[in-house]
Amino acid sequence: MPFFSLERTVPLSVEETWRRLTRWPRHGDAVPLTRVTSVPPGPTREGTRVVARSGLGPLAFEDPMEVTVWRPPVDGEPGLCRLEKRGRVILGWAQIEVRPGPGGRTRVEWQEDLRIRFLPSLFDDVVRHTSRTVFGRALNHLLRRP
Repeated sequence: MPFFSLERTVPLSVEETWRRLTRWPRHGDAVPLTRVTSVPPGPTREGTRVVARSGLGPLAFEDPMEVTVWRPPVDGEPGLCRLEKRGRVILGWAQIEVRPGPGGRTRVEWQEDLRIRFLPSLFDDVVRHTSRTVFGRALNHLLRRP
């Protein structure tokens, strides 16, 4: 499974950074041809399903994920969210951690371990590189916009 990690340090509070990264529909705005919903609607908690639908028409697929760890930041403690990918096409997990950084800034670490079903491991490097690029741009977009 290709693993990748992205790190950013931003001039935002830990709470604001967490809010920007865990408002799931905003992820659809950050990734072209993607719409993201969560079930049930309302506050995220363990067990919430987050579904990213990417593509057009018959070429679209869903990437359903379940929130398995949900620890929002409280009183200066780090926040941690882990999602397990439960789809027919994309498997693996994603994890977002936010914690206080230097000078009142916030440190973000986004990790993913993903596998595309039926794609041979020969393509792991391509998947890793492409994922780092797409998710890096999405992360930047989410952090820049309130």
